[in-house]
Amino acid sequence: FGLEPETRDFIGHAMALYTDDKYQMRPAIETFQRLRLYMDSMARFSAQTKTTKSPYIYPRYGLGELPQSFARLSAIYGGTYMLRKPVEEIVYDDSGVVVGVKSEGEVAKCKFVVADPSYFPAKVRKTGQTVRAICILSHPIPSTDNAASCQIIIPQKTMKRSSDIYISCISASHNVSPQGKFVAIVSATVETQNPRAELEPALKLLGPIDEIFVNVTDNFEPLADGTKDKCFISTSYDATSHFE
Repeated sequence: FGLEPETRDFIGHAMALYTDDKYQMRPAIETFQRLRLYMDSMARFSAQTKTTKSPYIYPRYGLGELPQSFARLSAIYGGTYMLRKPVEEIVYDDSGVVVGVKSEGEVAKCKFVVADPSYFPAKVRKTGQTVRAICILSHPIPSTDNAASCQIIIPQKTMKRSSDIYISCISASHNVSPQGKFVAIVSATVETQNPRAELEPALKLLGPIDEIFVNVTDNFEPLADGTKDKCFISTSYDATSHFE
């Protein structure tokens, strides 16, 4: 539609949240639906906070609040939570369909299991790696208007990469750090033999860093969709910072 390349990158990666440029070969309606979700999210959030700064929300006290919220919702519908119970074995019937989860000698019976790849190493395959750097800062990220939190997406083309680099910054306003401290997480899909170096363009945007912790994790995806054995396995957490 005659848009400048920078405008296309912003719309496709920062608003539609695509991780690469393959979406440009897909039907336009898919991008339109993503943009509508972005705008609807911004409208809903601004209606609650009287601001239009962001379409994103983040739980106070960190992501640990998400399973806690799920536990409350589960209890409302009669669910049972088992805390501090190690998973010793996934139990199947003679036809290979899951029927329970064994923990400390007891079996919790079930009709299906939903889990991440770490519980089913024989039912997943490796798809790549993600590199993450957790950075402790004593200041907001420069050029963000002293924002207490922000998300920065660096489009792949600007870095001559095949995928985007992500920065997520949170602070004491989310009850995740002391006053005056900020936590910035930089992440990317590994594309070279030097994962740490791939993050350097993003790390330079953060300004002075008090402490940095870098780790590389393997990514997995399920071999099957789970309809046969009733084991529904998610993919691993990727580099994206918006938890879509």
